[in-house]
Amino acid sequence: MKYMLMFVGTEADWERFSPEDKKKAYDEIMKWWGEHSAAGRIVGGEELKPTSTATTVRRGADGKITVTDGPFIETKETLGGYAIIEVPDLDAAIELAKGWPPLQTVEIRPLVESRG
Repeated sequence: MKYMLMFVGTEADWERFSPEDKKKAYDEIMKWWGEHSAAGRIVGGEELKPTSTATTVRRGADGKITVTDGPFIETKETLGGYAIIEVPDLDAAIELAKGWPPLQTVEIRPLVESRG
């Protein structure tokens, strides 16, 4: 079954890391990612750029479309990246998420199966 792991944290926490701590974190993430990719458990995913680069397109109740700079909601925690995984079940997805090196918050959602 396929799931999306969404890696959630605060940009402020990341910015407080020293360059050495950032390198260590990235090294741990690359090791985790490489191990699970090689085993066929990760089938896709990416790191996202900061929320300062986001653009939101919204259709209002009146049908009018607005385009704004920034994320769609103001929040302290943001989505920093995601992985698409393929594992037997939710328990396996949970175990995989528990190993995410910076483990702040990982949200797991099953993907809708193709309809055709």
